[in-house]
Amino acid sequence: MRTIGNVIWFLFGGIFMGLAWCFFGLIAFISIVGIPWGRACFVIAGFSFFPFGKEAMARDELTQSEDIGTSGLGVLGNIIWFVFAGFWLAIGHLLSAIACFITIIGIPFALQHLKLAGISIAPIGKTIVTKEVVAAARSANTNANAEVANLRANSSH
Repeated sequence: MRTIGNVIWFLFGGIFMGLAWCFFGLIAFISIVGIPWGRACFVIAGFSFFPFGKEAMARDELTQSEDIGTSGLGVLGNIIWFVFAGFWLAIGHLLSAIACFITIIGIPFALQHLKLAGISIAPIGKTIVTKEVVAAARSANTNANAEVANLRANSSH
C-alpha cells in the first residue's frame, strides 16, 4: 500500500514540492554557510518525494543523545531556516493540502502535506525514518523512562 501511495503521490504533485525542497537546498549550498541547511533540504526532499511509510523524528528522541542540531544551536538554526525558507515551503505544503482536501479522495495526500508543512517549519535536529523505526524507538524510550522511574521510586524508600 505504501508503494502505491508513494507512486500516486509522486505523479500527482509530490514531485513539485520535492523539487521546491531541492531548489532551497541548492540555494543553501551556493551560500556556503548554508550547507547544513542544504543537506537537510535534500534529505527532506527525498521524504517529500515519497512520504508514505516514513516520519520525521527528533534525533535526540531516536538516539537518546543530544547533538548540535538538537541543542540550542539547532533552535537558532531553525529560526534562521524559518525566516529564509521554511515559511515558504510550509505555505506550499499548506496550499497543496487544501487542494487535496477539496478533492475528498485526496485526503490521505493532504495529511502527508500537513506532515511535511510541520517539518518545513523546523527541520534542524530531525531525521527521516520508517514508521517501524519510530515505533521501536518510542517503545525503547518508554521502557527506559519506566526503568528510571522505578529506580527513583526504589531509591526514595
